[in-house]
Parts: sequence; C-alpha cells; structure tokens
Amino acid sequence: MSELRRDPVLGRWVIISSERGDRPSDFIAAKPLPKTGFCPFCPGNEDKTPPEIDAVRDSCTEPNKPGWRVRVVSNKYPALSIEGDLNKRARGIYDIMNGIGAHEVFIETPDHDKTISTLEPQNMEQLMWMYRERMIDLENDERFKYILIFRNAGQSAGASLAHPHSQLIATPTVPKRITEELNGAQEYFNFKDRCVFCDMIDEERDYQRRVISENDRFISFAPFASRFPFEMWLVPKHHDPNFADLEDSDISALAQCFQKSLKYLDKALDFPPYNYIIHTIPVNTSRQYTYHWHIEIIPRLTNIAGFEWGTGFYINPVPPEQAVEILRSANGDSQ
Repeated sequence: MSELRRDPVLGRWVIISSERGDRPSDFIAAKPLPKTGFCPFCPGNEDKTPPEIDAVRDSCTEPNKPGWRVRVVSNKYPALSIEGDLNKRARGIYDIMNGIGAHEVFIETPDHDKTISTLEPQNMEQLMWMYRERMIDLENDERFKYILIFRNAGQSAGASLAHPHSQLIATPTVPKRITEELNGAQEYFNFKDRCVFCDMIDEERDYQRRVISENDRFISFAPFASRFPFEMWLVPKHHDPNFADLEDSDISALAQCFQKSLKYLDKALDFPPYNYIIHTIPVNTSRQYTYHWHIEIIPRLTNIAGFEWGTGFYINPVPPEQAVEILRSANGDSQ
C-alpha cells in the first residue's frame, strides 16, 4: 500500500508508491552527451573561455594557462549580468528590475573523463574549498541576496558539456524555495525551540535505515519524505546555517562524505544523471539559529507529469529505505 509522508521543513506531502516501481516508464534512460572533438574546458583551451576569476593552480603557472586543478570562469552565456544597477520599478501591478547577478562556472578538474565520484580526494577538497571562497567573495556585493551553487550531471539533468563542471548563480532576490525553507525552519523552531535539521539528523542516526554515509562531521541520508527515487541530503552534524562559514578543518570531511555518497549512487545506478544543489542561508540574514545548510542530491530517473505540476505532490516509486538498501548492496555495504 502506498504512503503519504510529510516533509518536516516545508510541510509538503509526498506519495511513496512502491507499487509503481515496476513500470518501465518510471525510470528514464540516461542520454549521453554529444561526443565532440573540441572541449573549451580542457587544458590548452583556456583562451576559449572568459578569463578566469580564480583557480587552484600548480606553483609557477600563470592565469589562463594550463597548470590548474580547479578553475572558475564567468559563464559565457550568463543568466544574469554582473555589470549594472538593479533599477527596481513598477509596471502597472507588476514588479520588474534589471537582470543583475553573477553566473560562474567551476571547471572541476583538468581531466575531461572524470566524474565527481572518480576525482582524486585532493581534487574534491579543492573544489569544496573553491565553492566556499567564491561564496565569501560574492557575499560582499550588496546587490546580491542569495548565492546558489549547483551541478547538472548528464544531459537529462541539464548539462550541455561533458567536461566535469558546476555552476554558481548569485541573485538579487531570495528564491521562493529558499524562503519556504526558511519559513518552515522558523515555524518549527518557534514551536519546539530546536532546529528541524538537527532533529532530522538525530532521528536518522537513531533509525539508521536511511543513512548512506557518515563521518565525524557530516552525514548523508535518504530523506523520510523523498521526492525522487534515490534522493539524498548531505548535512553538517553540527549546527551551521552558512556554507561560507565552513572551516578549513571541515573541508576534508565534507569532501569525503560527499564523494562517498555519489560513488554509491554511480555504482548502484551506473552513473545516472543527477543535480545537486547547495542550500545555504541568504546573504546578510539574521536567521542564524533556525536554518541549517545542506546539499540536496537529486537523481533524474523519473518524469514529473501533470499530477505533480497540478498539485505540488511528488510521487516516488522507491521508498527511501529501499533505496538505501539498494545503494548499500551494490557497494558491498551491509551496514
């Protein structure tokens, strides 16, 4: 029998319908990205991208030349532009402003054929470090209210180039989804005087059946009200609202937990398309006690159809407890 499960942060209900899991149409085959003879992100082609904003480099190498380990450039086709003023204004009953923001690309490795799960551990740590550094820098721009880092892995997840890369977009407003999370966390705190994310961590550590990876500082688990098959959340075990406040001593533990979670996913599902998103507190906000940054990892295995669009419900054909069993079994983990 199917179940309805309630997300404790957003109050959103999810239908866990394992009876639908046998339908062939429930899982989308991954579409390979087009094979091309030229990649602008590969070493030697640095002049084919916008000038680099920052990079982790070998010593004695020059900007915009080979010798980098992680490289950050502006998106060649940005959703928002860094130059200009917001110029907020009304148009009748509507609000409008200029498309001001930042849109950057993290070229995660010089190796065209790597994935996050196959990066060298040091390379993964360098990527996490660069995520933090770019957030810290952009927080100083008073025009920006929110900074989102995300990755589209695979064509059906939105990637247009095969070379490993992720993106950052800074926006002049707080996205609706983030506002909903902030409000949900605040309501929980008002009622229980505790952080909802900290309570989720305690529950998952006690229950264990939804835990995927854990070390001293971070934990990843399949959310109780998972919207999608094999959805994962990665959360710091100590209360921390802001990803940009990540300590140097935390970066190695984050990289290890993050990479292990994605290795489990890639091994069990043969490198599926997925998105990951870092949800952190808005720039210059005061809600330090109620919010908790986290990373959402969303495999793109099912279609969102009319019912989901019309209701806001999600139908997940794989219960999260079963998903974790599959992940562990495929990776030889009988935890």
